[in-house]
Amino acid sequence: MSSRRAIPAVGKVLAALDVSELPLPLVTQVVRQHLASLRRDGNVPGFDETVRAVNAELIQITRTRLQSVINGTGIVLHTNFGRAPLAPAAVRRVSDVAAGYNNLEFDLVRGSRGARGVYLERCLALACGSEAATVVNNGAAALVLIVRHFLRRKKEVIISRGELVQIGGGFRVGEMLEASGAQLREIGATNKTTLEDYARAIGPETGLILRVHQSNFYLGGFTEFAPNESISALARKRRIPFVVDLGSGALCPTEMVGLAEHEPTPGETLRQGAQLVCFSGDKLLGGPQAGIIAGKARLVSALKREPLFRALRCDKMVFAALEATIDLHLRKAWADLPALQLFGLPNEELRARGEKLLEQLRSLPAQIRIVETETEVGGGALPRSRTQSIALEIVSPELSPNDLATLLRRQSPSVIGYVAHQRFKLDLRTIFPEQDEIVVHALRQCLTNRTD
Repeated sequence: MSSRRAIPAVGKVLAALDVSELPLPLVTQVVRQHLASLRRDGNVPGFDETVRAVNAELIQITRTRLQSVINGTGIVLHTNFGRAPLAPAAVRRVSDVAAGYNNLEFDLVRGSRGARGVYLERCLALACGSEAATVVNNGAAALVLIVRHFLRRKKEVIISRGELVQIGGGFRVGEMLEASGAQLREIGATNKTTLEDYARAIGPETGLILRVHQSNFYLGGFTEFAPNESISALARKRRIPFVVDLGSGALCPTEMVGLAEHEPTPGETLRQGAQLVCFSGDKLLGGPQAGIIAGKARLVSALKREPLFRALRCDKMVFAALEATIDLHLRKAWADLPALQLFGLPNEELRARGEKLLEQLRSLPAQIRIVETETEVGGGALPRSRTQSIALEIVSPELSPNDLATLLRRQSPSVIGYVAHQRFKLDLRTIFPEQDEIVVHALRQCLTNRTD
């Protein structure tokens, strides 16, 4: 009986495995844990079955490593896929800086210790139309740093109920503010917050007026919200800081990259009277994950003196990628930023690519056709902006849409699409042209198990 078989030795199982990708200590740990579970269960299968089970477990672990995927979902700034792809110039800068030593905190003019991010902060301020700017490791960190600074003595943050948004992963702005030590003074209603609401809420404990841009949802119908200019005038009169969390961080007019909906830029918001703005670097900016703060020089300097600032600072690779990204913005080379380029791709170009793909896939045992679809911005940005797009729709007589999706995810690299109306689809807008051949190969593998 299988329960009487002896537990195989760790070394014997290791010798039978075909795992060159993973480090030996990790493989050894998996083998030991698997054999220990067999020992506890008391039901030991044959040696070959044990090896197959360990191999399957190791494959699952390998799939959890950070790796490239092909995004056929039609969501450009897909949070689960790392949001904005970096521009080639940013990738080169990261490679150059990360491969050796660099002047991260060294002044090449004076030959002594220097400040971190001098060039980047200067360019960011110029791009944002602000007196000064700085960077921390993500958008939430930027908001936490601002709140902690302004609420040293007075603990209340005035915020509209219509702006208490929930961001990705279930995190809520209100809860994040409270975790930072703030006492929320919620004003107005979900759909209406007037200037009078702000004025009535100001009291002896008011430390900050915060506006959170509704970048990941929208309200329509019976709505009213006080304009930034009016809130700013009130804040100045009452000597209270006024900060706007923009979230998505568009430095260029979104209409210029093929999006119908306008996203407020940092420059516009600062001109409307905000003393500080903060936003993410990996959304509409098209750069790496970062939290950017721009505004009054005295306030930015004060934030940089906060003890928490050091804990939230970025590393050399983020600086390198962000420098290259901001350089492109300053040159107005928006076509060189992949995420922004994808928004503006004409449907005729996508359809032409789709026709070429159809020719290569025509012999497969499946119904494959070109269909019209809609691309989303994603990343909690511009929820009303949907761009017309082109997708491949694949119907297999033998595989369900979910089974096909699973098989494609198991390819290397993974090809990820979506299922709608019981049809599996791959949106070509978010698949780069150089990935088309990989998609063809993956579909052949999954539908016929052929590689030719």
